[in-house]
Amino acid sequence: MNQGFRFLWTRPSQNVTENMAVFLSRLHHVSLHVSNAEKIANDLVSKFKFDLFAARLTDKSKHFAFRKGAAVFVVNERPSKSRVGLNEGILGSTDRYSIDPQRADLEKYKQGNNSLGCLYDLSPLHPVDTVNNVCFEVEDVQRSFKVLRDLGCNFLVPPTTVEDVNGPVTYSVVKSIVGNVCHTLIEKTNYEGVFLPGFDVIEKDWSLEEEDMSCPVTHFDHITYACPRKTTHQVMGWYEKVFGFQRFFIDSNEDVDEGFVINQEGIGLRLTAMEYWKCSKAGIALPFAGKKEPDCKFVIAESLPEQGRNQVDTFLEQHRAPGIQHIGLYTKNIVSTAHTMAEAGVQFSSPPPAYYTQLGKQQEIEEAGHSPQMLAQHGILLDTDLHQDPLSQRASSESKRHLLQVFTKPIFAENTFFLELIERRGATGFGEGNIKALWRSVQAYMENERVDRQEPQGSSKTVQTALS
Repeated sequence: MNQGFRFLWTRPSQNVTENMAVFLSRLHHVSLHVSNAEKIANDLVSKFKFDLFAARLTDKSKHFAFRKGAAVFVVNERPSKSRVGLNEGILGSTDRYSIDPQRADLEKYKQGNNSLGCLYDLSPLHPVDTVNNVCFEVEDVQRSFKVLRDLGCNFLVPPTTVEDVNGPVTYSVVKSIVGNVCHTLIEKTNYEGVFLPGFDVIEKDWSLEEEDMSCPVTHFDHITYACPRKTTHQVMGWYEKVFGFQRFFIDSNEDVDEGFVINQEGIGLRLTAMEYWKCSKAGIALPFAGKKEPDCKFVIAESLPEQGRNQVDTFLEQHRAPGIQHIGLYTKNIVSTAHTMAEAGVQFSSPPPAYYTQLGKQQEIEEAGHSPQMLAQHGILLDTDLHQDPLSQRASSESKRHLLQVFTKPIFAENTFFLELIERRGATGFGEGNIKALWRSVQAYMENERVDRQEPQGSSKTVQTALS
């Protein structure tokens, strides 16, 4: 078990060059904290076709790392309330670490978190299963700590070094402005191991791995936050100031201030997107050498009151805080991927059958080279980019930019987190038609769930959760 593994505390350096924001090299992994790690692990492997490639097991915790292409999930089994006090999870704004933490603070961290065996993260003790940590690689954790501290950020874990025979890794954890979401900043320039110190890696030469052509998921396409109403600008401002994120326009006609708004036919939704890759100082690279990783976008979803309660409100209520609602998995072949996953037991949220027979939709699907019957089998939606450039407009119908998408049903017991499959054929946005149909399919599923559980219509409470 991890011979030569060492856990060190790193005193933050005083000699750090000032900068306005931290430059992110790439997205390293996304962490889940669940009550039953083995169940989620089995689902990721058997249903979603991820590979278990590293694990860390202690007498008090379980941590499993899975990968599919460049998409890496780390599943952590969260401790029960009986083992730890409720106040030992994510720290409040008054508990931030100073530039020179005292030994007492370090001991508080070690006793309150490391004793639970949670490295590169911390146990949030959230009341329900949650996806709450997006880990980024940075060039210099020490510099990042000082820059973000000066910007007023709340650090949950100060710069900490962990090392094994393959070298050292330094990390820190900063709380985001969104609910229970935090970001681990990790520096592994001098680390030559497959994953991270402290994890036992399954013996396998990943450089010789053959691509799974039946389920060719390659990377995280986007991560969507569910946020309370009227908080989008605050979230956007925080990520722009802290990480240098830039606005990404979902639609060419999108209003700069209002975002992409759908407020009709029972859907009241505001979506605003941002991206980080253009701000990367070190460039984008996959977790494994020799490849390059496309950008991952971040989307803020906010419900609008005029059309009634929707799945954003459901998430906020059942998750009991703003947070990560879904993650888009990019696939090179969505039909094959959806078929493979469905055969393994994954359930998808399908749009109304009329979607595939509505005026013009069947022709649009066929012109893109797809079969309406094949897409309908798993609820896959297609949307053509109407804002083609002149060259592509003169090209054949099959070369027109389009994208295909489908949502899974929630993977936790609560109607909170789910996954999305997305295949892009030149389209970079999300497609207005798809957005309406996708969100309507999820809303229909959640409404059926509510009826099945005989939840009174008036029992829903308005969520007033603060961003932090």
